[in-house]
Amino acid sequence: MKTLGYYNGKIAELEEMTVPMLDRAAYFGDGVYDVAISRNKRIFALEEHLDRFMNSCKLLRITPSHTKEELASLFSSLLGKMDSGDQMIYFQYSRGSALRSHTFDPDMKPNLWVMIKPMTLKKNPKPLFCMTMEDTRFFHCNIKTINLIPNVLAAQEAEERGLDECIFHRGEEVTECAHSNVSILKDGVLVTHPTDNLILPGIARAHLIRACKALGIGVEERPFTLDELMDADEILVTSTTKLICPVVEIDKKPVAGKDQTRLSALCTYLWDEFERETN
Repeated sequence: MKTLGYYNGKIAELEEMTVPMLDRAAYFGDGVYDVAISRNKRIFALEEHLDRFMNSCKLLRITPSHTKEELASLFSSLLGKMDSGDQMIYFQYSRGSALRSHTFDPDMKPNLWVMIKPMTLKKNPKPLFCMTMEDTRFFHCNIKTINLIPNVLAAQEAEERGLDECIFHRGEEVTECAHSNVSILKDGVLVTHPTDNLILPGIARAHLIRACKALGIGVEERPFTLDELMDADEILVTSTTKLICPVVEIDKKPVAGKDQTRLSALCTYLWDEFERETN
């Protein structure tokens, strides 16, 4: 198969799939999701993605109908149907199906969606051109919910300006990006926002922190400001679908580019880790 859609056991090409109108994802965006990348039909950091998925379920009071082991086995089976081993695997629980009502039955059985489409992670990170925007999202950003309208609008504005990403801030405090995490290198130390309720605990972000510790680069998990962002030696955007990318311009101003040695070491470390785990 070139693409694959799965909904509660039904499997078909994505364009052939439909979703019932009573699915609470359709009228409340009531659900959680996660995204992973495969290479050679092996999923990178799957255990971490499943842990985050289950934590999102817990925070949104969705009771999983599968164990992590069952989900891993399902994903492996679905990948086996694909023409290529390099894929993006999107998986989602909506709370379930019911007539529209803000309240819900706590014992409602969730609906499992899986969408698989071709995607190849690129080894050499593309330098990013970014913009900044006030973060007007709600205060549950640590939950990977499918409610993403502010992120969608920010990403769309960036694209319409010919840019790659939008960096959010609350006042002077930088949080994250429209669909990635952002960290800075300054004086040989990685500074990254703590995993509180203002950012998503990114899997690639966690691997970046571990890479720093392995390479002897200091790490500070603390909020940093817009001024610190603009004055950083390097600015790093991390995500599952890009792994790690440097930022070279923000709001039409050149930034970073002052610590290429550490940047290169981190990029190499993360890519080598990705290749080892997916060979």
